[in-house]
Amino acid sequence: MADEFPLPIPPSKNRNDLAIELLSGSVGGAAQVIVGQPLDTLKTRAQTAPKGQFKNTLDIFKVTVRNEGFLALYKGMASPLLGVAAVNSLLFSAYGAARRLVSPYPDLTVAQTALAGSMAGAANAILASPVEMFKIRMQGQYGGAGDKKLSAVVRDMWREYGLRDGIMRGYWITFVREIPAYAGFYTGYETTKRFWIKQQGTTDLPIWALLSSGAVGGLGYWLACYPLDIAKSRVQLAAAPPSRGGWLTGGYITREIGAIVREGGTKALFRGLGPSLVRAVPAAASTFVAFELTRDYIHEHDLL
Repeated sequence: MADEFPLPIPPSKNRNDLAIELLSGSVGGAAQVIVGQPLDTLKTRAQTAPKGQFKNTLDIFKVTVRNEGFLALYKGMASPLLGVAAVNSLLFSAYGAARRLVSPYPDLTVAQTALAGSMAGAANAILASPVEMFKIRMQGQYGGAGDKKLSAVVRDMWREYGLRDGIMRGYWITFVREIPAYAGFYTGYETTKRFWIKQQGTTDLPIWALLSSGAVGGLGYWLACYPLDIAKSRVQLAAAPPSRGGWLTGGYITREIGAIVREGGTKALFRGLGPSLVRAVPAAASTFVAFELTRDYIHEHDLL
């Protein structure tokens, strides 16, 4: 919790905070993609594969490696890796700006942290939506003769459906997902980090403390939004864009969630949650550690 009478954050005179957050976010995002991509592929296939195609997550892993090779687990990595600089730079800089909007004090309450995280998530959706859509469409290819390269997927989506129904397909459900997701993400991270600061008696935390804080943040992300993520994956992988009509909760989002429940019951809304939570620990941990270490290095050496 914030101190009763905390001091305002002093303005930075010789430091470009926005540039630092942009660069540090890029490094953190790259670490997340490299560490988490194989489990992300398993998660996406668990969410979107036709019923009965796989027995469980382990079966997805075995079949994928047997039929397509181990590197198939890295399918779709090009899209987030190419877009990671923009996506994570936007996310971390938006979170920094949101923190400053929510409160002039450095120690936000849990509620303020959640609000700042949700604001950052809403801003992040504009870039996260197309990056994830192309990643999912690459992961949804199973090594057949008709599989396409990323450039062909982008070209065909633009040519057939244009910007709204092609490149930006699934934007609104991504927007809705990102709000609770990043509220959980940053709340988990900041709360755990604050706990370790209190336990260690210093803000200069060891790597293991940053790793554990990031891991809790990653778990908070998925637990806050998972059913929406399944619906988003299905919408973005579908052969045709969702039919229009209604506004957000009355439109394709609720229709897609309803379809998932009808097909497999309520438990289908959590299909693939296991690999998502397993992935969240190393992926989110590496993201925050890379971000924090890069930012600290820039600060210490006055690079920006």
